[in-house]
Amino acid sequence: MSLLKVSGTKIVDEQGKETVLRGAGLGGWMNMENFITGYPGCEHQIREALKEAIGEKKQALFFDKFLEYFFTDADAAFFKSLGLNAIRIAFNYRHFEDDMNPRVLKESGFHHLDRVIDICAKHGIYTILDLHTAPGGQNTDWHADHGSHIANFWNYKDFQDRVLWLWSELAKHYKGNKWIAGYNPLNEPTDSKHTRLIEFYNKVHKVIRAEDPDHIIFFDANTFASDFSQFGDSHKNWENTAYSIHDYSVYGFPGAPEVYNSTEEQRRRLKRSYEKKRQWMDERGLCVWNGEWGPVYARKQYEGELTDEINTHRYKDRLSWSIWLYKDIGFQGMVYINPETKYMTLFKDFLAKKHRLAIDAWGADDSAFNERITRISRNILVSEFMVKEWADHFVGLSEEEIEEVAASFKFEHCVKRDGLNKVLTENAPKVAA
Repeated sequence: MSLLKVSGTKIVDEQGKETVLRGAGLGGWMNMENFITGYPGCEHQIREALKEAIGEKKQALFFDKFLEYFFTDADAAFFKSLGLNAIRIAFNYRHFEDDMNPRVLKESGFHHLDRVIDICAKHGIYTILDLHTAPGGQNTDWHADHGSHIANFWNYKDFQDRVLWLWSELAKHYKGNKWIAGYNPLNEPTDSKHTRLIEFYNKVHKVIRAEDPDHIIFFDANTFASDFSQFGDSHKNWENTAYSIHDYSVYGFPGAPEVYNSTEEQRRRLKRSYEKKRQWMDERGLCVWNGEWGPVYARKQYEGELTDEINTHRYKDRLSWSIWLYKDIGFQGMVYINPETKYMTLFKDFLAKKHRLAIDAWGADDSAFNERITRISRNILVSEFMVKEWADHFVGLSEEEIEEVAASFKFEHCVKRDGLNKVLTENAPKVAA
């Protein structure tokens, strides 16, 4: 084993042999997301509401057991069996720092993160550490866990300074770990002025390098990892760095302009969109990483008889990639929670209500609504109103029942999405060959 590094357009080991990272994102775990695990609103809101509903002890029990059961040795063994070799771990800054106690490291944050990194290493799986949520919100969406439509991370220096401090601590902790492929300092930034993102990347690169000169740094493009057009020659300041695009296609979502049938014109549009995102890197001979991609899937409890037909139409190029995502409750995951588990039966009616109201911002058909109105009214205001209702489902449950709810997320309680996994298994060795 040796640390990976960037060499030109490739990721290589210390002997110079190319390593193509192919895998998935572990989202919804140390950075929970509403569509992944079925709650409304943002993670900090449901954590607060659950504490009010059942008390701090039971709340802590649920979330700790959720983190324990969501990814275990069984998950890593299955993942490796598909021929995949990398997992991008999304995490929330709140595991390492409290807003009311900034710049004081919570060592407890390393407990589950270290555990999963070590499990993956045991199975020969690299990990990439992805700061998915930053103080103030680095983008305008729910997964930045700030409960607003304003990315205030870019408006307050202190938010940025806290992330620089956190990456310094993380780099100290993980320096020399050969099974960590690298660090992804900021997920899907949206800096409307563009210049602030480049200034921040200059700073975070220096901070990480001061503690860890060896691990790869993966920088996301601006505008939800889609736009490097304003980066100019900034890459000259960043050694051992790869550049991340998130390549989602409109054909893989509700409200698509047409059914995807792999026509010549549809393939041309997909290729053009992809090539446009990586154009800046290609013109400069830089390393590209496709950090997120993938469709969403229909579910029988909502789409009924049309489910199989829809999903049939939702089942490249030599580069490292990470599909979004590994596990959820049935929307995008390579594996998903069995509908008969305690969690899914407990929240069955609530999840159906969420689906009817389309309060999740990801994968809903909102083509009939103005985007700004949808974001503020449905995805923020209505979803906030339902947070207490979600938490109240736990009222009256014993500690044993609460643990059973959390255990719904164990691998042995999951259904494998065979169509998707077959595609990944067939293509992984072709990319690596």
